[in-house]
Amino acid sequence: MEAIKKAEILVKALPYIQEFHGKTFVIKYGGSAMENGELEHIVMKDIVLLKLVGINPIVVHGGGPKINEVLKKMGKKSEFVNGLRVTDRETMEIVEMVLSGKINKKIVSLINKYGGKAVGLSGKDGGLLSAEKDLSQGDIGFVGYVKEVNAKIIEVMVKEGYIPVIAPVAFGQDGETYNINADTAAGEIAASLGAEKLIMLTDVEGVYENYADKTSLISHLDTVTALKLIEEGAVDGGMIPKVLCCVNAVKKGVKKAHIIDGRVPHSILLEIFTEEGIGTMVVQ
Repeated sequence: MEAIKKAEILVKALPYIQEFHGKTFVIKYGGSAMENGELEHIVMKDIVLLKLVGINPIVVHGGGPKINEVLKKMGKKSEFVNGLRVTDRETMEIVEMVLSGKINKKIVSLINKYGGKAVGLSGKDGGLLSAEKDLSQGDIGFVGYVKEVNAKIIEVMVKEGYIPVIAPVAFGQDGETYNINADTAAGEIAASLGAEKLIMLTDVEGVYENYADKTSLISHLDTVTALKLIEEGAVDGGMIPKVLCCVNAVKKGVKKAHIIDGRVPHSILLEIFTEEGIGTMVVQ
C-alpha cells in the first residue's frame, strides 16, 4: 500500500530528525531553485518542515539572474571576474534594491505562507555583517568580503522561533555599501554560528573530478582535495566561490558542507534525511 510506504519513509527519517534536533543549518538559496516557480515553493515548504521538526534553518540568498535582468533593462552589462560581479556605484544600488527589497521579501512571504515565521534581514541590519573591500581580483568596485558576523542577532531570532532570511549586502568601515558574494556570506554566517551544516543549492549535481564526465561526481570531499581541484582547474568559474566557502566553513568549525542540485525537487530533504544523500559533501 502507498500509505505504508509513506509511513516507512517517515520512520527511516527518524534517526536523522533525532540527530539534528536543535541544530543549526545554513542554507544558501539561489539558482534554478529560485528561478523556477514550482521549485521555489517546494524549497520554502522544505525549510518550514525543517523548522517544525526542530532544526533551525537560516536562509542566505543570492539573486544573480534577477540582478542581471534588471541591469539589462537599465542598459547595463553584467561583468564577472572569477564568479564575482563587477560592481560600480550604480550597480551596487540596483543589487541592493533587488536583493534586500524584491527577492528577500518574496522569500519571507512564501515561508510565512507555508506556516513558518520568517524575518527578512540584510547584512546592514544591526551590523549583522561588517565588510571590507575585496581586492583579491583587483579593484572590481563595491565588492566586499565579510570581516565580521554579529551572530547574536541571528541567535536571538532563532530562539524566538523565527527563520532569518538574509540578503548579502553589508556596510564597510568606510561607510560604503558592499555587495557580498552570497556563497561567501553563507559560509561566514555558518562558521560564526558553529552550524551543523552549510547547504549550498546550485545548478549542478555537485563537484566533478572531470566536469565533462558526468560519472565522475565526487560524493565525499576533504578540504585538501577540494583546494587541489581548484588549482588543477577541475573546479572553475562560479563553482570556485562555492567550493572555497565550503572549505573555509568546515575549517572554521562547521561540521559538514554540502553542494547539492537545487533543480531536484526536495533536494534539501534528500540530503539530510536519507542515507544516500545527493551532491557533494565537504568535510575537514
